[in-house]
Amino acid sequence: MSQVEVFECRRPVLGVNSLGRIGKLTLWHHIGRKYFQEIVVNVGRGVGTGLSAIAQVIEKDATYGTIHRFLRGVNAERMIRIVDEKRGALLIDGIPVTILREARNPADIGWRNHGVDVVVDCTGKFQDPTIAPDDKNGSIAGHLAGGAKVVINSSAFKIKNKALAMPDEAITLIYGINHTAFDHKKHPIVSAASCTTTGLAHMIKPLLEDQATSRILTASMSTVHAVTNSQSILDKTPKAGEKDLRKSRSTLNNIILTSTNAAEALSQVIPEVKNIGFMADSIRVPTNTESLIVLNATFQARANKDGAHAPLSRDRLNDIYKKAANDHDHMVVYSEEQNVSTDLIGMDAAIVIEGQFNHTRTAFIDVDLSNVPDLPEAFLKTLSQSTIRIPVVHAKIFGWYDNEYGSYTNRLGDLTTYIHQSLFR
Repeated sequence: MSQVEVFECRRPVLGVNSLGRIGKLTLWHHIGRKYFQEIVVNVGRGVGTGLSAIAQVIEKDATYGTIHRFLRGVNAERMIRIVDEKRGALLIDGIPVTILREARNPADIGWRNHGVDVVVDCTGKFQDPTIAPDDKNGSIAGHLAGGAKVVINSSAFKIKNKALAMPDEAITLIYGINHTAFDHKKHPIVSAASCTTTGLAHMIKPLLEDQATSRILTASMSTVHAVTNSQSILDKTPKAGEKDLRKSRSTLNNIILTSTNAAEALSQVIPEVKNIGFMADSIRVPTNTESLIVLNATFQARANKDGAHAPLSRDRLNDIYKKAANDHDHMVVYSEEQNVSTDLIGMDAAIVIEGQFNHTRTAFIDVDLSNVPDLPEAFLKTLSQSTIRIPVVHAKIFGWYDNEYGSYTNRLGDLTTYIHQSLFR
């Protein structure tokens, strides 16, 4: 029997580590998708008074409502049934789900005992792919020691020791951007980047693929971002060594400035970004989900045949995103409706372009060639003046993304399914 035949005889089983925000919503996604025939969820500890408490955690959500109504509509019946308390066995919409409540260290979870090939780690704690599988504090590679063939981290990699390079076996992938770079023989450790990087990548890619906008001179991004569980509900005293005191302030009544690694992660999935002086920051606001990327980009204006410069209009810019929306289902959605954030919660799209609010401005900048490095002095002496005027276009582009389910978890689910299908090709 061939390796492919062995795979076809085997039930596709998914492992999910953690029932946090992304962990629970990943479970929801795959219950609805029905690709995996069984799902094993590691909680690593007791919850409430038993399995019924875990069932309620899975069933109800303050943002999206109940799982049955979210997946099946307002008239849907409840879909979670407890099968065996001791074994942690649930049946959710016909899919067997096993809840593990013992091990916290990934190496001790024992995925091989449950036939799990792919694990999605949603703890947000094991982000360093350089840490050994047997580390006493746990590591992302520990899932491989526990029997998984591939582990997908639902956040960006963060290497603590800055002297270490990214291991060859680790790769950052975003579905619809570079997911086809996955090689099951080379990449057992995968990062699905972050919600913001996912949305941003799908905003940048159409620009780089169009001749009118492919040459980005500079770019910056601010995300107006919903709160996350890493923040504090009320003010608290920061931990020792904490540098960002704002994260210890109340999320309920503050706009909080903070950082994001979206620019760095973006360059890992779209290498061309390394040539752009890209900056990124985050502004946390007191909403539970649905965030907004404000992308600023400057382009060199192109000239017509008669020498006059051709400005990049808002209509031309929006046409780029209309084309992207037509070419890729659930990646880019183009909208000219007057949206507010709650209108787009749960929207199955990596990014929703707010076409009505996008705009461009064309202007000239003066460049002193004498300040340009490596220009031969002999060349400068041939010029009547060292300053030249260059036409540029500044664009401001707005994109909505559901940082929990609609944008991020759905793309993570697409990536997870793709990776599992690729394992035995």
